Amino acid sequence: MKKNLSILIKIVISALFIVSAVAKMYPSPYFAISTFEVKQLYPLGFSEAIAPWFSRILIGIELALGFLILQNNYLKKIVIPATIALLAVFVAHLSYETFVNGGNSGNCGCFGELIPMTPIEAIIKNIIAIGLLIWLYLLVSEKTASKFWPLAAVTLATIVGIFLIAPIKSNTELAMPIETLPTDSLTTEVIDSGAVKMDAVEKPIKDSTAKETPKKVEEVVLNEPAKKKSGYAQFFSKIDTGRKTLCFFVPGCDHCRLAAKELTEMRKINKNFPEVVILFMNEEADLIPAFFKEAGAEYPYKIIEIIPFWKLLGTGKDTPGVKYLWNGNEYKYYYGITENQFNPKDYQELINKSYNELKK
Repeated sequence: MKKNLSILIKIVISALFIVSAVAKMYPSPYFAISTFEVKQLYPLGFSEAIAPWFSRILIGIELALGFLILQNNYLKKIVIPATIALLAVFVAHLSYETFVNGGNSGNCGCFGELIPMTPIEAIIKNIIAIGLLIWLYLLVSEKTASKFWPLAAVTLATIVGIFLIAPIKSNTELAMPIETLPTDSLTTEVIDSGAVKMDAVEKPIKDSTAKETPKKVEEVVLNEPAKKKSGYAQFFSKIDTGRKTLCFFVPGCDHCRLAAKELTEMRKINKNFPEVVILFMNEEADLIPAFFKEAGAEYPYKIIEIIPFWKLLGTGKDTPGVKYLWNGNEYKYYYGITENQFNPKDYQELINKSYNELKK
């Protein structure tokens, strides 16, 4: 009975750690680990140089403990105490997060994006796991001599394995952007045959013999905001001229596709709709043609790497992201799929407002 109970506890703890490590690499290792770094490690103060190393080593150790808990070498002297210590660190961190930010919302990252879990839920899970480990410590005994090399070999193998399946990218590889649809004039063409084709608005040719009245100059100044640098000119050279809809999308994201489709539908009925440009995350970039097909239109876009994408999106924000810019000035930012998500009706009302109305 004692032996069977210890085996059962080992299996439960092993499954917990292995699933946790694998979940942090879902749906693809580099994407998941990079997201874990930006959303979990950066807020803790980890630098961009340290975070990639720490994340991979942490996941490697977590995976190693999941395997090592099943064997008997130094189980009581090293493996169980190390596992308890790691869980205790997690509990301390999550308790601090709960105290500072509240623990009833958000994803703690324990199981990555595969199994979202609030900090409070994670604390309860970790405390139960610590209790089981203490119980296991009391059940097992180390009467025979233990070998250290299995522990070292498994730990080294799992850490190296993580680095191999999710290599750290150099600053050169992270350079932005890495691809673009060659339509920097910001024109778009609706694919649907029943849609309205949106062409670039041509500026009137200035007659050198004509004299401009002060009244017209004053109207231009009053009817639109002064130009401002939005910070996105490195992606689209004319982003700070006129009204633009800047989107942050992931090619395989269903919510992003829905937002893009809604934007296309809005463009069909509004010939003055702000020009749409897209920044795609470099995750499943091969799905971009399918993305545009489902959206019903092709838009100018650029693809940027995962970590720079999350940084541009903003701390605590998620996809899909949609910004309303006018001469580089930001008037609205929709993000995620909760209370701040993209709202077509709200956006339609917003873009119909004059500059004077926006100032109020």
